[in-house]
Amino acid sequence: MTADFNTTSPIRSGEELPVERIAAWLKDHFPDAAGPLTIEQFPAGHSNLTYLLSCGAPSTGGSLELVLRRPPFGNQVKSAHDMGREFRVLSRLCQVFAAAPKPYVYCDDENVIGAPFYLMERRRGLILRKSTPSEIAIDRDMARRLSTALIDQLALLHSVDCQTAGLADLGKPEGYVERQVSGWAGRFEKAKTGEAPVMDQIGRWLGEHLPPVSSAAVIHNDYKYDNVVLAADDPTRIVAVLDWEMATLGDPLMDLGTTLGYWIEAGDPEALRQTAFGPTAVPGSLTRRELVARYEERTGRPVPNALFYYCFGLFKIAVIVQQIYARYVRGHTRDPRFARLGDLVDVLAWQADSAIRSGTV
Repeated sequence: MTADFNTTSPIRSGEELPVERIAAWLKDHFPDAAGPLTIEQFPAGHSNLTYLLSCGAPSTGGSLELVLRRPPFGNQVKSAHDMGREFRVLSRLCQVFAAAPKPYVYCDDENVIGAPFYLMERRRGLILRKSTPSEIAIDRDMARRLSTALIDQLALLHSVDCQTAGLADLGKPEGYVERQVSGWAGRFEKAKTGEAPVMDQIGRWLGEHLPPVSSAAVIHNDYKYDNVVLAADDPTRIVAVLDWEMATLGDPLMDLGTTLGYWIEAGDPEALRQTAFGPTAVPGSLTRRELVARYEERTGRPVPNALFYYCFGLFKIAVIVQQIYARYVRGHTRDPRFARLGDLVDVLAWQADSAIRSGTV
């Protein structure tokens, strides 16, 4: 897996921000901001865009670093990129869940950058991505400890007391599973760029095999290796969880299903293994079945129908990918990373179909 230390890069063409307008806005909200403003982009991620703002801070004799989050350009699904909601969630969650970064200020004035945005703290560390990292040696022991830490952090999130966190109004747990299945199926219809019979089949299967809602918890909804920041001095310690745009109050087993959907194993088809988000298939890593068992152990919550949740995770991820691909096909983004995402939708659909036929995760 590749690894980076939350590094930035020059801004992609078409995703630039108005430096002078942001600098003027910053002076009103961050009196300590001084000197020339530098803006770079965090290059990873496929949905909301994330930038690093850097400028001088005379009172500390150092620099001020802020992370800016905004919706993607060409966004057609505003409810899926609600910056105000994401800001409110983090504002409350960071007080009771240590891995949630602290947000500072939200701006709904689209005259500043052309869209709502918010600023939050920067947390430094290591993020695992796609190929073998030079920074850490992932042997069998390290792989097991990494994967165990990842699932334990998800279990910890699901243990947050919604009332204490002030997040009881975050969502509607009743009917959550059914709404999720029908909602993602509807999103897929809107994002279609061609025929997709296997995806249609998986959507129908999910609708015909709905389990009851298990319970209610704060859930992340996109939890995987490249959405967590690991401590540079101890990669098995998670110092931040990123990308809270889909967080809500819902069935935690659906959240687990999304993580299972991202979890690639060594025995999976080659086309699927090429899509891995992190070292999930490295020898020593927990398998999908072991992830479920560890989650049950840490939460005390049984997972009686792991196959449903796994297939839902694959289906949801495929819909997310299709939405991004549709933005590219329809000319709303020129990001070259998106050009072949249509193939990934097929790969995820085939994996769900194979799991259903085999009856196992």
